[in-house]
Amino acid sequence: MAKRIFDIIFSFLGLVILSPFLLLISLLIKLNSKGQVFYRGIRIGKDGKQFRIFKFRTMVENAEKLGGPSTAGDDVRLTKLGKFLKKYQIDELPQLINVLKGEMSFVGPRPEVPFYIDLLSEEERKTILSVPQGMTDYASLWNFHEGDVLKGSADPEKAYQEKIRPEKIKLQIKYVKENSFFTDIKIILKTVAKIFQ
Repeated sequence: MAKRIFDIIFSFLGLVILSPFLLLISLLIKLNSKGQVFYRGIRIGKDGKQFRIFKFRTMVENAEKLGGPSTAGDDVRLTKLGKFLKKYQIDELPQLINVLKGEMSFVGPRPEVPFYIDLLSEEERKTILSVPQGMTDYASLWNFHEGDVLKGSADPEKAYQEKIRPEKIKLQIKYVKENSFFTDIKIILKTVAKIFQ
């Protein structure tokens, strides 16, 4: 209950305080390239429920038809502004809307596309989806700039599956096992520190 109250209060405050900045980014996206302001891809949340995530669009129109779900830092689908937004995690800020709606939390395993959820074992799926999916967690702290790891790869999707995903799953399960309000606060503080490093 404390987690949900925290999410509601701080996601609302975050949206109010950041609203001028979010509006500016929205305008820049519209001026920078053709397409919608937000990317609204399908993600899998707690208990396997689907929802549409809010992210600032960082790619060209119809990017999902031009490549896989993994995004390298040098992905040709990224717009010039999109590269900047991803580098500083600004594209993730609209997920405050998902948190306010109760589809996500500030802290929890990062929500995945259905394709990756289907690849999980039954036990992994049951564990990871037993809590609300979040904006940050242990895996996010471990691999803060995922796109940089995939940069230069001839096959970003294969590199993601081999270099990132196995450790990501382990850290997501670690979070679920250690899940507590204190753990959430610790992860939030570490995430803020990472952003301003």
